[in-house]
Amino acid sequence: MTTYLEAEPNPTRNSGAIRLYDAAAFEGMRRACQLTARCLDGLAAIVEPGVTTETIDRYVVDFALANNAFPATLNYRGYGKSVCTSINHVVCHGIPNDKPLKEGDIVNIDVTFIHDGYHGDSSRMYPVGRVKRAAERLCGITYRSLLLGIEAVRPGGHTGDLGEAIQTYAESERCSVVRDFCGHGVGKLFHDAPNILHYGRRGEGPEMRPGMVFTIEPMINIGRPHVKILSDGWTAVTRDRSLSAQYEHTVGVTETGCEVFTLSPAGLDTPGLTVEPLAGAAE
Repeated sequence: MTTYLEAEPNPTRNSGAIRLYDAAAFEGMRRACQLTARCLDGLAAIVEPGVTTETIDRYVVDFALANNAFPATLNYRGYGKSVCTSINHVVCHGIPNDKPLKEGDIVNIDVTFIHDGYHGDSSRMYPVGRVKRAAERLCGITYRSLLLGIEAVRPGGHTGDLGEAIQTYAESERCSVVRDFCGHGVGKLFHDAPNILHYGRRGEGPEMRPGMVFTIEPMINIGRPHVKILSDGWTAVTRDRSLSAQYEHTVGVTETGCEVFTLSPAGLDTPGLTVEPLAGAAE
C-alpha cells in the first residue's frame, strides 16, 4: 500500500512514503532546478572534440560555488566527482577523467545542484562535433520518449502510465528501455520515493497526486537493454556495447497536470541537435 505524507522541512532518509510538497517548496524547486538548467546551458559552448570530462566537472563545481549551490553527487555514497559524464555505450554514472572527447562521441551530462535545501536534477545529451546518423536518431528517440513520459503526468494517473508511454514509443522505434535504473522522487532528498520506471503498464504503480516531485530520465539503447557495472562500482555500460542515450527532467504534479522545473531558459534542452517532437507531445 502506498503511503503519502506532507513533506517535512528536513527529512533525513527515504522512508518509502511519497512526499507531497506545497507551493513554497515548488518555488524552492524552481530555483534549484533553474540553476541546474543554466549550468547545462553553459556546457553547450564547452563540449567539443579535445575537451576532457574533467574540464566539464571543474566547470560544474565553479558554477555551483558561484551560485550558492553545491553539487549533490560530490562525495555521495563515495562518488568523487561533481557530475556524471556518460559517453557512447555508457548508460549512466560515467566518472569524469582526463581522457579527451572525440569527434562523433555523444555524451550525457547529468547535473544535480543543492540550493537552499532543494535538489535540482537534470541531464542532457551533447554531440561532440559531427555525429553519425544512428547516434543522432537515438538521441531524438530518447528525447521524444521523455516528452511522452512528461505528457502522461497528471493527478489521478499512475506512474505506470508514463512508463507505458515511454516503452511503447521506444520499442516502436526498434530501441530498448534500460530496466536496471529508474527515475525517482526528489526534493529535499536527492533520491526519494517513488521509483519512476520507464516501462510498464497503464494503471499500475503509485497514483500521482498534486505535490509529488520526481525525475523522469529514460535511458534508451540502440541495441539490447542489458547493462553491466564496471569495476569502479559506478560506471554502467551496455553489455552489447551499443549506443545509449538519456535525457532527464525534474517535474512536479500540479492540480491540472505537471510543471517541468528543469526546462532550459535558453531553449537548449537538446543542445547541438534538432529534435522534432511528436505531434501532441509535451514541450
